[in-house]
Amino acid sequence: MDGDTLYSIGELARRTGLTVKTIRFYSDRGIVAPTDRSPAGYRLYDINAVARLDLVRTLRELGLDLPTIRKVVDRELSLPEVAEAHAEALAVHIRILRLRHAVLTAVAERGSTPEETELMHRLAQLSEDERRRLIGDFLDAAFGGLDAAPAFAGVMRSMTPELPDNPEAEQVQAWVELAEMSLDPDFRAMVRRMAEDQAAEHAGNDMTGPRRDIAAAVRDQAGPALTAGIDPASPQADAIVAAFTAHYAHLLGRPDDAELRRRLATRLESVNDPRRERYLQLLAVVNGWPAPESLAPVFDWSLQALRVRTQQ
Repeated sequence: MDGDTLYSIGELARRTGLTVKTIRFYSDRGIVAPTDRSPAGYRLYDINAVARLDLVRTLRELGLDLPTIRKVVDRELSLPEVAEAHAEALAVHIRILRLRHAVLTAVAERGSTPEETELMHRLAQLSEDERRRLIGDFLDAAFGGLDAAPAFAGVMRSMTPELPDNPEAEQVQAWVELAEMSLDPDFRAMVRRMAEDQAAEHAGNDMTGPRRDIAAAVRDQAGPALTAGIDPASPQADAIVAAFTAHYAHLLGRPDDAELRRRLATRLESVNDPRRERYLQLLAVVNGWPAPESLAPVFDWSLQALRVRTQQ
């Protein structure tokens, strides 16, 4: 019976698929000790050595070191405990590899300089607390100190990226680009101007109840017109332009005149800045949200319609 049979090291190699050299190596380190020796002094192993070697091979393939494997097979350590610790270590290693992969992919795609590569690498390595501080500083620069600051609480939350614990490569790439944008003084200044304009809309009069900012009003008014194929310069667009300029005048508590329409054009140009849309696209990737719909065509239509009538 197999339980009583002893195997030479060569026979053990044939049964396990390991080389004689590998088995001798494990044997010399006491991981798979011989059961007996032949009259000629050759090592002999029982059937338990086959199971032991199979376990050793599996643990080695999973990346465990030999001292730990010896403690497992000698039952000095429980396999579940070792597996849990090793799985945690692997999770950290996988995260690091994902970060490196994301940075290298971004460098290859963007043709980055060494300085840009170093910045991307540092941004990718930030801890959760460091990421929160970076974004918090950006949002404070954009919205802090405004009279309508309480009204911006929801906006600020909606603009906050939350990189998951085990992000995909594209999420890391999106985070790096988003973080770079948030550090850009020009981008910060642009977002601040938009916030100030929106704050002015909140402070312009004594309207009660929910308020639609002008960007939302234009979207709701001009979106259907764009879908319907209405030419922004045509008479059909007159009522649409009149509706959103009247809304803007109401928000600011000012007359709907040429000066207000020029101001509105400047406001829509700011809202239509491609960097704003890019930030929202990156934010959706980082947070795992659905990709936002591009509003650039709607704002382009509205700006064209407004300019035609402002120049008249």
